[in-house]
Amino acid sequence: MKICGLSTAEDVAAAVAAGADAIGFVLTESPRRVSPELARELAAAVPEGVLTVGVFREEPAAYVREAVRATGVRAVQLHGNHPAAAFAELSDLGLPLIRATSAAAAAGADSGDFGEDLLLLDAPVAGAGEPWDWSALGRTPPAGRWVLAGGLSPANVADAIAVAKPWGVDVSSGVEVRRGVKDPALIAEFLRAAKSA
Repeated sequence: MKICGLSTAEDVAAAVAAGADAIGFVLTESPRRVSPELARELAAAVPEGVLTVGVFREEPAAYVREAVRATGVRAVQLHGNHPAAAFAELSDLGLPLIRATSAAAAAGADSGDFGEDLLLLDAPVAGAGEPWDWSALGRTPPAGRWVLAGGLSPANVADAIAVAKPWGVDVSSGVEVRRGVKDPALIAEFLRAAKSA
């Protein structure tokens, strides 16, 4: 269970206390973007058992490498239309690589097709917070470990898990009170609902 787009020490503490398995820091153009310096400060407060993930979209490998060094994150998420070569180019980092793409763009894909360790399937418009039709994923799920994202919230995550049967879930806007501002109570509620499923 990953809580993404965190930008304050309070939100990180809330996610850790509520039982998040992973925490994402957005290091690409977004209302949730944090500087590498802030990401480093926040990541340093995350216990070893919780994965810290740097989220990137369409940046070149050199930028990703520099940001990983600057922040100390323990995993890399490449969001968007990165080719398999991008994952190969970053494999020497020795960190888990997450391929995040829309479910439509990755129709028929399996986790590991691009050399990634984990596949994240998102809504047609990433970050919009709009629920979408997860049912097809439940009928023909990707092989391997994959994560469902896009439009999830405390109110619908249990149903989404029941329908799509993912290995994990990822949320950002569904635990916000407004764009980019998380609510610790919603984070805890989301994680409780996901665990119950």
